[in-house]
Amino acid sequence: MNGLINYVSCGVLWLCLVVKAPDLLRHRRDPYLGAICAVLGLAGLCFLLGAPPTVGAVNRLSGVPNLAAPLTYAAITGYCAASQVLIVRWRSGPRVDRTVRRWTLAYAAVVLGIGVLFALGDAPVERRTDLDTYYATTPFIAQMIVLYLVAHLGAVTVTTFSALRWARQVRGGLRAGLTLLGAGALCGAGYSTAKLVAVGARWSGRDWSALGTTVSPAAAGLGALLTVVGVLVPLVVPRVTEWRRAGRTYARLGPLERVLDDLLTRRALRLPRPRFASPATRLMWRQTSIHNALGHLDAYLDRDLYDRTRAGVLAATDDPERAEAAAWAAVITEAVRREADPARTVAAAAGGGAPPASPGSPVGPPLGPAPGPAALGRIADVLAVAPPEPALAAVPSGTTAAGTA
Repeated sequence: MNGLINYVSCGVLWLCLVVKAPDLLRHRRDPYLGAICAVLGLAGLCFLLGAPPTVGAVNRLSGVPNLAAPLTYAAITGYCAASQVLIVRWRSGPRVDRTVRRWTLAYAAVVLGIGVLFALGDAPVERRTDLDTYYATTPFIAQMIVLYLVAHLGAVTVTTFSALRWARQVRGGLRAGLTLLGAGALCGAGYSTAKLVAVGARWSGRDWSALGTTVSPAAAGLGALLTVVGVLVPLVVPRVTEWRRAGRTYARLGPLERVLDDLLTRRALRLPRPRFASPATRLMWRQTSIHNALGHLDAYLDRDLYDRTRAGVLAATDDPERAEAAAWAAVITEAVRREADPARTVAAAAGGGAPPASPGSPVGPPLGPAPGPAALGRIADVLAVAPPEPALAAVPSGTTAAGTA
């Protein structure tokens, strides 16, 4: 009688509980998190108490034959109640607290009944795997078995219908989670149904104990796995979606950071690159580096170049956002060049008849606040295709080229 599967299942469930525990500690009064942690904790406890080695240890240490049975039944009953409470919390509504209280009181009464019936009954022979069928005709013990099985079947049936019916009304990660939770509850129904059939067969003189020792544990294990995945999916999917979005934005800003790379390195404007960081943290690091560079370039930004480029692209595309991105790309590219070699830029401007400017002096009126996150992405898109040449951006045809980029 090896309890490896039970212990592995318990370990996985409690590992998930450990992962969620910090959130629960930070938000102690969040009933939704409390329900999730209760489901994970009680599901793991069911597997732990149901493992044959644990059953033997509990019975031996307590000195009471089969004491592990009512403890396991109580854990299963608590798990059923927690699953139903979780569904109620998910749905929310004006009567959530009242419904939760009703479920809690009902299953507390079931747990109390299990304890009383076990105390009234007599189960002197230890049975680690087939207690349900072995004592199916024993007074009080038989009633205890039927009580917990019927309570379990009722809870998982309600959970199955509630989860699957609600899953049709929602989308995304919540729908996937509810579908898995409903499937897990359906497997749980298979667990209690198989045991009830085995008990009924025992009443009629047949021995179908294999249903309770092979079919039921398999159904319980699969049901717990699906339930836990269903509980975690709505929590994981939004975070994964956020990470994917952050990763795409991080990659999208790459061309803009490459244009600013030399400046960031020379002026030591880039923060240390975070290691083993989440995509959101890496995105923040890249955005901070870009804003540091743009702040340093503020005195080199050419307002006239910005206006000419924006006007030309706007006339060609009739797209204000595209025109603004192309104009920013042009002035950033030129500002980087001016900052890197201001003397040559001044000489070129004087040779072309333009009034010379001192290195680092503002060129025209200030451009205003730096581009926001969305605008940075559009600027990077322009630079990714073809960095605009300032000389071309000074005439409408050149701005069109920048805009179509």
